Amino acid sequence: MNKILIIGGSKGIGNAIMKTLIDDNLIVNLSRTPPLITHQNLTHIDCNILTDELPEIEKIDSLIYCPGSINLKPISRLKLDDFRNDFEINVIGAVKTIQHYLPSLKKGTDPNILLFSTVAAKLGMPFHASIAAAKSAVEGLTKSLGAELAPSIRVNAIAPTVTDTTLASKLLRNERMIENITERHPLKKYLHPKEVADMASFLISDKATSISGQIFELDCGIVTFKI
Repeated sequence: MNKILIIGGSKGIGNAIMKTLIDDNLIVNLSRTPPLITHQNLTHIDCNILTDELPEIEKIDSLIYCPGSINLKPISRLKLDDFRNDFEINVIGAVKTIQHYLPSLKKGTDPNILLFSTVAAKLGMPFHASIAAAKSAVEGLTKSLGAELAPSIRVNAIAPTVTDTTLASKLLRNERMIENITERHPLKKYLHPKEVADMASFLISDKATSISGQIFELDCGIVTFKI
């Protein structure tokens, strides 16, 4: 069994990834709250990734960093602390985690790192200045580390569109908003966490050993198509 470290696996996309992988892998989850599921392959460690000292793990095959934020405000209402907080959660937390566990990853089998961006890093969207800036840094980190750590460690990122999670609940809070978001996407749908988890499962698997430094847009067509 591979050992997979998930940062933020208690909720949302991270939780969907955990459920997808847990039967066939040993999962270590670091998050502030425990997941609702229990499993013989799951070890949960309470941890605030930004402020706590990270626990030692001897060997890691895959590191998946899931924490994110959706801080949507007009630029006139965004404070500098909004930008700092989004950058801390999305970028600094990932860097801290990668730096700490790099020796453990180097002991792994086909070791790999998976990060998360957003479609807003490529598609200009109003009110997304803070999160788009932070996630654009994640994409730059993905490409730079992919080059630096080759050939021993692969690094990729997934950039999802709106996904039906608690984090995005304000965007899907009523039928009218759901209809508007659905219609904005050329494929006339938005994402469910399991779809993102399936892509994550592929990217950390031995089916993706030739893929590194890539950003995979799960966008339901919104970035690529104009229909």
